[in-house]
Amino acid sequence: MLLHLDASVRRNSFSRELGDTVTATWQQAHPDEAYLHRDLTLDPPPPIGEAWTELCDYVLEHQITDPARYAEAVRTPEQAEAWAVVQPLLDELVAADTVLIAAPMYNFSIPAVLKAWIDQVTFPRMSLAGKQFVVAYARGGAYGPGKPREPFDHHERYLRDFFAGHFDVEDAVFVGTEMCNALLDPALAGRRDEHERSRAAALEAARAIGGWL
Repeated sequence: MLLHLDASVRRNSFSRELGDTVTATWQQAHPDEAYLHRDLTLDPPPPIGEAWTELCDYVLEHQITDPARYAEAVRTPEQAEAWAVVQPLLDELVAADTVLIAAPMYNFSIPAVLKAWIDQVTFPRMSLAGKQFVVAYARGGAYGPGKPREPFDHHERYLRDFFAGHFDVEDAVFVGTEMCNALLDPALAGRRDEHERSRAAALEAARAIGGWL
């Protein structure tokens, strides 16, 4: 199954464009495979609360590594309420073979709705090794290797560290469009060609990724 998450507040966004391109190509190659789309901006996960931390503590204390057993942690009405939020999100993640996350960079990092989703579905020693993660992103500026703003990238760097550190996934794939603000900011007007080249290359890569997933 392909689980496709959207995290952009814009309906017509460059990250959505790339995510949709990956999906369209993947569906052509796998017409009989299951596909699930969740728009995190239309149905945003709530922030975790104290009852969620109690579930997490129980899982850690009892060394539970199988997500199918996490429900054993539910012992109070408050924990049951927290689990009711977690369970559908977690079930989707566990069932997926591939997780496609379309997420723009906001303020040097990921959107709050994506961070809320990550917090809800992540438990101690939870390995998702063997699943494929793909991130389709868009950024207002240029943050690639060697760029002056490379040190400000807490978007791809954060997600790579998270996937590796929590999910045991070392080979996540990233594809993105940069310099999107050149279309709006008069000070960046001279870099619109750079944006268009980045977008064209990203769309080509997205089609390729959708074909081999």
